[in-house]
Amino acid sequence: MKIFVKTVFIFLIIISVTFAQDSRGFMIGRLKYNGGGDWYNDPSAEINLLRFVAQNTNIKTNPKYEFVDLASGNIFAYPFLFMTGHGNIVFSESDSKKLRTYLENGGFLYVDDDYGLDKAFRREIKKVFPDKELIELPFDYGLYNCMYDFRNGPPKTHEHDNKPPQGFGIFIDGRLRVYYTFETNPSDGWADPDVHKVPPQKREEALKFGTNIIVWTLSN
Repeated sequence: MKIFVKTVFIFLIIISVTFAQDSRGFMIGRLKYNGGGDWYNDPSAEINLLRFVAQNTNIKTNPKYEFVDLASGNIFAYPFLFMTGHGNIVFSESDSKKLRTYLENGGFLYVDDDYGLDKAFRREIKKVFPDKELIELPFDYGLYNCMYDFRNGPPKTHEHDNKPPQGFGIFIDGRLRVYYTFETNPSDGWADPDVHKVPPQKREEALKFGTNIIVWTLSN
């Protein structure tokens, strides 16, 4: 049964990618934001994740680091945006409206707290969705088992404040459109091995988890 389900997911992924990106392959847009936070850190993260996805699924990827400016860039050219950093975030009113329009029309945003981002992100996402709350996803939610099994939710890639890892979401019309990880930091495990000295087993775990995020996004 599990093999059948995963086969269906891969089939859906192939269909989704056809419409999600052009012939270059699936890409991730790193979201540049104002406020002073280091939105640009670990540029190897997306490259390594996309390579891992291409090697372990039927998804064609284009493993490049590309950033898009929320204020002036075309975020609509990317089906998947990634945001991270350690510090402050500031969304202007126009930024908030643009991001909301993107998400309401099928775009997806993954946010990984690289430490120190939590307060600012929670404050600014309320500008985007004042009528919605970040909801912690239960461990049996599909994202946690669509490709690889994470029966205990997000993995603990990097220790911050000795708190349990958590994954939160914002849903639009029943679909996950924003996913936010806290006290887990899997994107540290995506970066080149010498950057954060993440042990090989933890690094592979983080890459598998990132693959689940992409698989779930494209198939839902």
